Amino acid sequence: MKKLIFATGNQDKMREIREILGDLDMEILSMKEAGIQADIVEDGASFEENAEIKARAVCRACNELVLADDSGLEIDALNKEPGIYSARYMGEDTSYRIKNANLIKRLEGVPDEKRTARFVCAISAAFPDGTVKTVRATMEGIIGYEERGENGFGYDPIFYLPQFCCYSAELPREKKNEISHRGKALRAMRDLLL
Repeated sequence: MKKLIFATGNQDKMREIREILGDLDMEILSMKEAGIQADIVEDGASFEENAEIKARAVCRACNELVLADDSGLEIDALNKEPGIYSARYMGEDTSYRIKNANLIKRLEGVPDEKRTARFVCAISAAFPDGTVKTVRATMEGIIGYEERGENGFGYDPIFYLPQFCCYSAELPREKKNEISHRGKALRAMRDLLL
């Protein structure tokens, strides 16, 4: 069976990836499961550039098909912060509870119609022959006034989806995979790989 390495160590992300790419006839491994250690400097200026940097670096290390994503939250009223720095916002070891509370506080007094935000996900596929293909997808919503829900991670508990009248972290996993930025990008990548 062919291997597909996903350049992440995040188990929550790997669960989503396996659920969505499960119909590819490939063994899907995280970097750790594949025994790959790479110190990658994500110094791109966009989600797409960072995804490509990761995919190329890991592909060079293993000579297998590698997928890498870069994703994050863009809040319009905060000049698209935290953006490509979403994971490192306020420091890599800062809990999301603290990051989420900080973002809610920074939006104090901002009305609903100006609390627009989106999750962005760019996924790059690096092939052993040097080819790279990249896709991008988003999930639009607004930043809520509190944390709600147990079904998500990261910024999901503050990301409100008006069309579903709930927070991202309140959606059942199957529904979230269907509408999320990562779910859409993974399906676009799956179509590209097929």
